[in-house]
Amino acid sequence: MLTAIIDYESGNLHSAEKAFQRMARETGGGTVVVTSDADVVARADRIVLPGDGAFPACAEALRGHGGLFDALCEAVETRGRPFLGICVGMQLMARWGREYRDTPGLGWIAGDVVRILPSDRRLKVPHMGWNDLIIDHPHPVLEGIVTGDHAYFVHSYQMRVADPAQRLAHVEYGGDVTAIVARDTMIGTQFHPEKSQAAGLRLIANFLAWRP
Repeated sequence: MLTAIIDYESGNLHSAEKAFQRMARETGGGTVVVTSDADVVARADRIVLPGDGAFPACAEALRGHGGLFDALCEAVETRGRPFLGICVGMQLMARWGREYRDTPGLGWIAGDVVRILPSDRRLKVPHMGWNDLIIDHPHPVLEGIVTGDHAYFVHSYQMRVADPAQRLAHVEYGGDVTAIVARDTMIGTQFHPEKSQAAGLRLIANFLAWRP
């Protein structure tokens, strides 16, 4: 079992690599590699797409990075490989990003990525730090994770989904903010599971064991 964490030069992947490798060892989840090689992504059994920074820059980097975009789409869309997007990696699952300029995403989740606008002006943007998850729908990757569990966020934009069934969890931050989305063999977290301690490690272990 091979899990590929895609490196397209859009974030420091050290923490994610260590967390996924730890949970793979503890659960018998196979091998975890960080890779920018499209051939490795093509043969991976499951795929993780992290992302830090602005939506347009991440989308451009992914599409322009040595065949990774095509390998990712083939693996997930055609062959149904389990996929986990993290932070901007989750946002890229949307149809459109509205950060700075309109930028097409992967189109896997019906929705747009828009700026967070808290109703309470005392709340700062970016939304940064710990927040309590509110679970909207059950999912195998959320087994053992409940409303009130903490997750670590760093973001100024969030995904507004068109289909409420595709939003698995949210948090409150001057209004509701999407935390987890999913469809078919795809799931995405706005928060960083690798930095979210017990709940994050549980989610990673569940993803490595997921057989959709």
